[in-house]
Amino acid sequence: MAKLRHLAMSVPDPEAAADFYCQAFDMERVGTTDSPLAKGVYVSDGVITMALLTYKSDYWAGYVEGEDERGKDYVGLHHIGFWVDELRSTEKKVEEAGGKYLMGRPDDDAPMTFYEEKFRDPNGVIIDVSHLGWKGAVKEVVAKKTALDESKKPDDA
Repeated sequence: MAKLRHLAMSVPDPEAAADFYCQAFDMERVGTTDSPLAKGVYVSDGVITMALLTYKSDYWAGYVEGEDERGKDYVGLHHIGFWVDELRSTEKKVEEAGGKYLMGRPDDDAPMTFYEEKFRDPNGVIIDVSHLGWKGAVKEVVAKKTALDESKKPDDA
């Protein structure tokens, strides 16, 4: 089963945005990037990783004239990412459900190389899929027992 484990926001200043999310919501910095695509900071709550990115070009921001007018200067939620069990079957499911491949598929099968394939959902939302996940995220979450759970013991008969 796919798990939502990644969000990306396009922001003008990734460092300042990271400072805000770490201070306001106790998130932790888990990495940085300065690739041809974008410069950014990754923060995590321990389950989901959020990329705070400044895109370097309209192309890498996913701009497609007439389809997606968000370019490199757009500020806001940019895309979401799902950690999946198997890429090829996920590609097929996404496309059969009405999604469209955007970018990121490697030329050769690379089972242990990190990459994200990008798709657009039927509404144009960009979706990443990854078989290796994101630093700072965990695929399977185990619920923590709480005092409330302990108080839900069966009634004595």
